[in-house]
Amino acid sequence: MSDAAPSGPGTPGELAYKRVLLKVSGEALLGDLEFGTDPDRVQAIAKAIARVHERGAEIAIVCGAGNIFRGLAGAASGMDRATADYMGMIATMMNAIAFQDALEKFGVPVRVQSALTISEVAEPYIRRRAMRHLEKGRVVIFAAGTGNPFFTTDTAAALRGAEIHAEVILMAKNGVDGVFTADPRTDPDAVMIDRISHMDAVSRGLKVMDVTALTLCSENKLPIRVFNLDDEQNIERIVSGQDLGTLVITE
Repeated sequence: MSDAAPSGPGTPGELAYKRVLLKVSGEALLGDLEFGTDPDRVQAIAKAIARVHERGAEIAIVCGAGNIFRGLAGAASGMDRATADYMGMIATMMNAIAFQDALEKFGVPVRVQSALTISEVAEPYIRRRAMRHLEKGRVVIFAAGTGNPFFTTDTAAALRGAEIHAEVILMAKNGVDGVFTADPRTDPDAVMIDRISHMDAVSRGLKVMDVTALTLCSENKLPIRVFNLDDEQNIERIVSGQDLGTLVITE
């Protein structure tokens, strides 16, 4: 996997990564809304994914649900944790379907696979079928997290990434260029880190993924590229080999 920088988005040539898993938080789909899904934002991200797909990359996606669950936070207050987590899993399905529709409008073949059985709108998650879809040039969207409460969609991304033998997890952030020594929104002395190990990130309590997800990536030597999704073309830049954001690797 190369860290060399090609000439830019859309440039023909060999890709640095052939198979990637893109983790998109629900908050990335908010746009200017307080909660819910901004169709223009979904379309912009889908267009960027379509460009990468057109160049031959195999792409899997895991969606979060913060954009929807934020509106349900009051209803979930005081609720049993497992029940609230199942609500969040169902919310990820709504985002997955929105992404599927947007990608198909760009001519991209898409399959949604769910860790919960919702047969009317999604296939059940079957690892070998997911890998076959990727080999056939279809984008696969993994919905409903791991299908289990007490696990985040970050952990779902780490798990699915390891299962499908992704070469890298693209961890999209909102308004943040990578991993910082502290929250750059509140600490003016925060410094961005170009490269760090999974376990160093865990020991320093840095906000990359939750501890379970980072540990799983470390055990499977699965690198993570943390980058800013405010510029959707960063997806293609990274897949092309540009050294953007923070690279989290196993030393």
